[in-house]
Amino acid sequence: MTWSILARDRATGEIGAAVASRFLAAGALVPRVEGGVGAACTQALVNPFHGPDALARLRAGEVPSPALAALIAADAGQATRQVHVLSAAGAIAQHTGAGCVGWCGHVAAEDVSVAGNMLAGPEVVEATRDAFLATAGLPLAERLLAAMEAGEAAGGDRRGRQSAAIQVGSADPYPDLDLRVDDHPDPLAELRRLHTVWRGYLRHFRRFLPGRDHPGVFDRTVIQAAIAKAQADEG
Repeated sequence: MTWSILARDRATGEIGAAVASRFLAAGALVPRVEGGVGAACTQALVNPFHGPDALARLRAGEVPSPALAALIAADAGQATRQVHVLSAAGAIAQHTGAGCVGWCGHVAAEDVSVAGNMLAGPEVVEATRDAFLATAGLPLAERLLAAMEAGEAAGGDRRGRQSAAIQVGSADPYPDLDLRVDDHPDPLAELRRLHTVWRGYLRHFRRFLPGRDHPGVFDRTVIQAAIAKAQADEG
């Protein structure tokens, strides 16, 4: 009941996911991103364990194909599941069960995986992939948004629109960017608006939060001065 994209930026090491659906709060169940580890989306008749379990296997050193194969083999509802996984190294695994509702399927290219079900047709995932590839050089979040917008322009979810979400991670277990639109008549447009708001403040604030290798910055004066300067520099 959804289509989604997983991608990485080879230059920055960022990993991201985006999803859109005619389903309430798809972002709560579908995407999972962990910096330095990978990303996964679980959809169709969702098994919510597949996302976190796939990332746990990648974190433990497995690569996506055997990791996803093991998860699907142990799932009694495997025919109704659609899952794809991308590692921090760029390896991809995809599964679209025989019981998923058409149009359903998946495509991939270097550093990008797209999968969807209940779509207008294969052109949705193809347009999503192609738009991502065509925007090389832009920040990863902007490429994900452009890709999803292209998929929607190609027909998107054949039932309509309701929710969308985006996550991007770099080095930490929690995402650098994590935005959701749970219920909206034009969720991708609203997601892009939220991304613009995020770029204005939270993108800069994120640099001062703790990481595994540092305690972060906790002097509010330093933080606010740095953010004000960054905003001024960008005009």
